[in-house]
Amino acid sequence: MAIDARDAAEFYATGLGRLTATLLRQKLREIWPNCAGQAVLGLGYAGPYLQLWREQAARCIAVSPQQMGLAPWPLGRASLACLSEEEALPFPDLLFDRILLVHGFEQADNARRLLREVWRLLKDDGRLIIVVPNRRGLWAYAESTPFGHGQPYSERQLARVLGGLFFKVEHRTPALFAPPLPWPRRAFELWERAGGAIAPQFSGVTIAEASKDMHGVVPLRRSTSGRRVLADITGF
Repeated sequence: MAIDARDAAEFYATGLGRLTATLLRQKLREIWPNCAGQAVLGLGYAGPYLQLWREQAARCIAVSPQQMGLAPWPLGRASLACLSEEEALPFPDLLFDRILLVHGFEQADNARRLLREVWRLLKDDGRLIIVVPNRRGLWAYAESTPFGHGQPYSERQLARVLGGLFFKVEHRTPALFAPPLPWPRRAFELWERAGGAIAPQFSGVTIAEASKDMHGVVPLRRSTSGRRVLADITGF
């Protein structure tokens, strides 16, 4: 069941939520340090993280799925957020250089169809980041956080789903090793360093960056609407 946008906002207003957002923004910045002049899309509940690239990107938009409800973003400024059906996002093909999917993939009514839409919107040389709760971690079972809702994934499961829909995982980053409790900042950071070194398989979330695997697909036919139709050549 998808978390409501209001509940997600309440979590990120707590001390634990602020620590979580700060840590994950650091991880995301390491992957995408500069999105100057690019078009960036955030899917799910991405507002706490899109601020990384809001000022430098040529276009930065947040989309929430209908079942989550509208999440206003950015706060206190002209809105760049909208509500949409996750299987019919209101954008033309090949529009975005970067797509961030957080609090969306694991809560989607149909995750595979959502990824097909991501493929359609992402430029051929674009990159996708998915942040998902790790099945082995404690955060996947903490309903007081947005990560405790929906379907958690192991790293292998996530790679299998992405590969089956013609995405290539470029690298994975584990994060959130502290149990989901209101820790002091120093203790939270200590858990992060120790967990990453000792037991990375038990992280709270997995951050995966993926590119489009252009060698794994062939066009079935030319679409008059410009929408790309793909087939798995391994089944032929």
